[in-house]
Amino acid sequence: MTTESVEVRRGMPEGAAARVAELYWEAFAGKLGHALGPAEAGRRFIAGHLHADRAVTALSGGPDGGRVVGVAGYQLGGRGLVGGDAAAVRAQYGRVRGLYRVFLLALLERTPARDELVMDGIAVDPGERGRGIGGLLLREIEAVAVAQGCRRIRLDVVEENPRARALYERYGFRAVRVRRTPWLRDLLGFGGVTTMHKAVAR
Repeated sequence: MTTESVEVRRGMPEGAAARVAELYWEAFAGKLGHALGPAEAGRRFIAGHLHADRAVTALSGGPDGGRVVGVAGYQLGGRGLVGGDAAAVRAQYGRVRGLYRVFLLALLERTPARDELVMDGIAVDPGERGRGIGGLLLREIEAVAVAQGCRRIRLDVVEENPRARALYERYGFRAVRVRRTPWLRDLLGFGGVTTMHKAVAR
């Protein structure tokens, strides 16, 4: 299979929020489920708090750009792909239950260093995997980093996702730190995180 029929764009097509949220939830439910679940509520929250200008999307087929089959998010200037502050969480999940969810989300927060782009992860439609879409998204993320004058890209990958780590390594990312957090397994669904960097040529 090839990527000939796939177009990569910066931003999100108009009206694609629900589709992007669906892909994002499918890819990261294991990580976000404790904080934003159940699934329907989590997808609704994500769709309602997306920052389109922090996304790179892959579209397949159709004269009008087709269907979103992949998305990669990133953080720059204090904003990432998925927004929503503590008040937004409490508004959807309730005052008491929302407070606990805000705590869990805070454990996942990552702040970019100066001249650094932080990736929020890649989500590809399960039926479209193996076509090289993840690689296309990574290359476009790197182009964004270059355009923004960043010196490196940083991402975190959980130890339960070796497939994602292998993809990142193929595209030049190198592990720089491993944090074992077995006490977070019951809270967040993973017990370790590897931080990876890729230098960006300005």
